[in-house]
Amino acid sequence: MNILQHHKVPVLTEKIRLSDYAVGIFNQVPTKSGVKKAIKKGLICVNGIRGVSGQFLLGNEELTLIEDESLQKKNIQMPLDILYQDNFLAVIYKPAGMLVSGNKAKTISNALEFNLQVSSEKDAVKPQPIHRLDFATSGLLLVGKTARSLHVLGDLFKDRKIQKTYIAITQGKMLTEGQITSPIEDKESVSMFKVLKTVPSEKYTCLNWVELKPLTGRRHQLRIHCAYLGTPILGDTLYGKEGAVLKGKGLFLHAQSLSFKHPFLDKKLEVFKEVPSKFKRLMEF
Repeated sequence: MNILQHHKVPVLTEKIRLSDYAVGIFNQVPTKSGVKKAIKKGLICVNGIRGVSGQFLLGNEELTLIEDESLQKKNIQMPLDILYQDNFLAVIYKPAGMLVSGNKAKTISNALEFNLQVSSEKDAVKPQPIHRLDFATSGLLLVGKTARSLHVLGDLFKDRKIQKTYIAITQGKMLTEGQITSPIEDKESVSMFKVLKTVPSEKYTCLNWVELKPLTGRRHQLRIHCAYLGTPILGDTLYGKEGAVLKGKGLFLHAQSLSFKHPFLDKKLEVFKEVPSKFKRLMEF
């Protein structure tokens, strides 16, 4: 058993649940969800005994975080395209057809540690993605490298202070620009769209080169919203029209840019990644 970190609980004025107290204590699991998962896996011990989420701490307990041995087998050496990095965060390119995280070995999450420089900050942690991209979507992925950056960047996403721009190719006649506000799973969902180019198509009537900006972050939001307009994203096997798939070409959705104020270096950060060549070939650019 490899112990990653010790913590001595000080004298407390009132009892507190382990799952609440441990948030922010361990660098490796800085978030509340991370703490709950660690407790469930038996990775947080109280006085040498496996902790339970609902147990109360009274003060003077010894807490230890042990290494998740199952993760050791998942770290893989796979080259990634790094577009920006510093001591706090990184932006990498995720190719289409690759998982951000999951039970499989070949994921972006498992490859980050072998691609990114180790942070010299005291609260450095194993790099973790801040958000997700669908398996079939290509584009920019924001990564946190310290416990504090995971918290702060996550809050920036929640507060809609990170601007994301996507490029998609949709099929069918489409308005020049507009806003989509159709709820997703009864939750507020807002996307902006602007058609940059349209070309005629015998098979699809027309194809549109569209700039998309999600103002909320629902699962599959852009795919659902484009389908809601009756102009689904080309290659979308889940929300698209039957037969509207180009064999071997996948989904035509790309996360092209991220823009936000760097929370630690006090500068505006803008990262851009050109669309894959399949987009331009199809639209005859």
